[in-house]
Amino acid sequence: MNNKFLIIAEIGQAHDGSLGILHSYIDALADTGVNAIKFQTHIADAESSMHEPFRVPFSYVDKTRYDYWKRMEFTADQWLGIKQHCDDKGVEFISSPFSIEAVNLLENLNVKRYKIASGEISNKLMLNKIRSIGKPVILSSGLSDFENLAAAINYLSEGITDISLLQCTTMYPTPPEHVGLNVVPEYGRQFNLPYGISDHSGTIYPCLAAAALGATIFEFHAVFDKKMFGPDSIASLDIGSIKQLVEGLKFLEIAVSNPVTKDSAKLQTLRNMFGKSIAINKDLHAGHILTIDDLESKKPAGFGVDAIEFEKIIGKTLSREMNRNDFLNFDDVN
Repeated sequence: MNNKFLIIAEIGQAHDGSLGILHSYIDALADTGVNAIKFQTHIADAESSMHEPFRVPFSYVDKTRYDYWKRMEFTADQWLGIKQHCDDKGVEFISSPFSIEAVNLLENLNVKRYKIASGEISNKLMLNKIRSIGKPVILSSGLSDFENLAAAINYLSEGITDISLLQCTTMYPTPPEHVGLNVVPEYGRQFNLPYGISDHSGTIYPCLAAAALGATIFEFHAVFDKKMFGPDSIASLDIGSIKQLVEGLKFLEIAVSNPVTKDSAKLQTLRNMFGKSIAINKDLHAGHILTIDDLESKKPAGFGVDAIEFEKIIGKTLSREMNRNDFLNFDDVN
C-alpha cells in the first residue's frame, strides 16, 4: 500500500489579483514543507458572464462576479513565471481550470496533473478535454453525491488511469458537523481509488483526522491572515497553522506507513524490565504459611514467581527462612 502523502496548500484567490502577493505566497508556503501549491486559473471571458451571481457578497471593488474573475486573471507569460517560481522552490504547481481555454493554458505550462473543482464535476465538455490529455486527475466532491462522482469517474477512466478523489464540503468555513469524515474512507471502499480531503474548516483538525482514516491527499486554503479581504480567508489556514499541520501530517505519514505487529518475542525484553517478581515483605521463618499480606511485587521480572502467578503460592509453606525483600521462587515453598 502506498501511503505517500500529497500535501497541497491552495492560494486560490488569496492573492486578490496581485502578482506580487501571489509570488510572496509561493515563498512563504514553500517554507512550510507542503508538497504542492494550488492555484485557480480563471479566464473571465471563457468561463463567466455578467449574469453570474456572487457566492458571498464580499467585494467592495467588483460590481459583478465577472468583474471579479477579470481582476483575478493573469497572462500566459505571468502563469509561466508562477509555475517557474514553484519549480525553483521545489513544490509542484497545480491549478484548477474553469474553462477549456484554461486547460489549454495549463497544458502549455506542462502541468503534471489536473485538479477538478467540485463545481466542474458535471462539466462534461471540460472533462472531455482533460480526459483526452490523459494526465492524472484529482476530483473534488463538494457538490456531488456518489452517483455524480461515479459518472464522472467512469467517464474520465476511459482515458485516464490515475484518478484520486477528495471529500469536500462546499461551506466556507465548514463547521465540524459538516466535514464528513465518515465519507473519506468510504470513497476508498466504493471506488477503489486513492482518496483524501479538501478542507474548508479553517482548522488543522480534519486533515489530521483524515490521515488516520487512510487519506493520502490533503488540500486546504492558505492565507497570510484570516482577516484579509477575500471570499475564502475565514475558511483558510494561516502560515503558522500550515507549518503545524504539515508537521503533524509528516508524523502521521511515517506512523501509518509502519504498522506495529505487537510481536511477543520483541516485547519480552521490555516485559522483563518493567515486569514484577514476587518478594517477601518481612522476615519469615521456615514453616511459615504464606498469606497475601506477606508478599510484595518488585522489579524486574524473572527473579521470582511472576506477579501474575501470586495466587499459586498463597497457603504454601516456606521451606526455608527468608528475609525481607528476598525474591520468592516455587523452590522456596512446599
